[in-house]
Amino acid sequence: MAHDIPALKARLAGIRLEDNPALVRQKSRDFYWYSPTLKRQLDDVTGEIVAFPASEDEVLRILEACFALAIPVTPRGAGTGNYGQAMPLAGGLVLDLSGLNEVREIAPGRVRAQAGAIMADIDAACRASGQELRLHPSTYRTASIGGFVAGGSGGVGSITWGGLRDLGNILRLRLATMEARPRILELEGEALQKVSHAYGTNGVILEVEMPLAPACDWIEAIVGFEDFATAAAYANALGEQDAILKKLVSVIAAPLPQDYFLRHRPYLPDGLHVVLAMIAPVAGAAFADFTARWRGRMLFRSDQLDPDARKGLPPLYELSWNHTTLRALRVDPSITYLQTLYPFPDQLGLVARIHAELGEEVPAHLEFVRFDGKVTCFGLPLVRFTSEERLEEIVTRHEAFGIPVFNPHRYTLEEGGMKQTDAAQLAFKREADPAGLLNPGKMIAFEHPDFDFGAGRTYLFRGLGGVA
Repeated sequence: MAHDIPALKARLAGIRLEDNPALVRQKSRDFYWYSPTLKRQLDDVTGEIVAFPASEDEVLRILEACFALAIPVTPRGAGTGNYGQAMPLAGGLVLDLSGLNEVREIAPGRVRAQAGAIMADIDAACRASGQELRLHPSTYRTASIGGFVAGGSGGVGSITWGGLRDLGNILRLRLATMEARPRILELEGEALQKVSHAYGTNGVILEVEMPLAPACDWIEAIVGFEDFATAAAYANALGEQDAILKKLVSVIAAPLPQDYFLRHRPYLPDGLHVVLAMIAPVAGAAFADFTARWRGRMLFRSDQLDPDARKGLPPLYELSWNHTTLRALRVDPSITYLQTLYPFPDQLGLVARIHAELGEEVPAHLEFVRFDGKVTCFGLPLVRFTSEERLEEIVTRHEAFGIPVFNPHRYTLEEGGMKQTDAAQLAFKREADPAGLLNPGKMIAFEHPDFDFGAGRTYLFRGLGGVA
């Protein structure tokens, strides 16, 4: 559907707009290409124009003009998501919020920043007060705080603090609605669930207030095990050691570390499964003794390295979460991945069973977290991709074991990141975006409330209101 872009430009005089096709295409991308399925489906997706607001007032002007002209708007942070969250399926305007990047207030236990602020920059500003963000993705150095809240679910820090949907891990959001006269709303407490991890489908996040923890110069450690099950059990037990303050506990099955962690390769003997950990210095001795109890081999400790040896090494968190997939893709472009949950209390049993069956084709990668207050693990296993049909069989096999798959080969909330319709998010979209102009195509329940998920069909966007 063609949109009246000339009329939009006339209404938005004075605001930076770009319609160069190469730039528009660049700003219409995220890391969707991690999935061969999404790459096939979304490779031709592009917006028609990009707006770069420099203030909240400019955001409101853009939304008002787009509403009047029925032009879809896709909010965008840094574009580091993997599900196609920031890709404009219906064309229209891409709303680049990178210009709203101020860190506006730092106080004991909290920080308030505009949505486009980069998470590493927020932490750098907080360091002067001895504080840091509780949670961040592995894309910490490039991801924006608004994009993390809109598209993320947890990450580095989740082993201690849980996920973004745990009450208290977001304090307040300021956002704009998509109406004839856009409103600015402020949400806190339970109301935050209306827009957290909603892909920008029901409000444009303008400002975020997040909790802080005491800043720490984390020890980065890699521990090796000859047996994968022992590595997973050690990681689970380490996660349960509340007195050992930690920010990361990951398990990567051999030979993934040796094949893909190229700059850490000198520390990674062949055949060893590894546990990545970030530990507070105050717990360094306790961590060493705990590891010795498990007969783990301490392969790497950042606090015991010569400074010259540390030069050129990426931060350990950039070997974890979906950076593991990125490092694999740099070596082998045929690799893809899944995102799974191993529910408490049988997480280790489920990990062992699926690894025994599929470990060669789907080598394990676990991220230990607190989920509903209990230590368990998410999986981001790599997949040695052969076909989309086989990929679906692998998903089905996980689900048969009772392992939920948050399918990264689907771009809708319900089929991918949320696993189901979120009633609160749907109700809020009807209120805040009654014409369905915010990031259309991503919330099936709004556009197709009678869609039959049980029929096994994949929702494919074919313009507003389309299903194939």
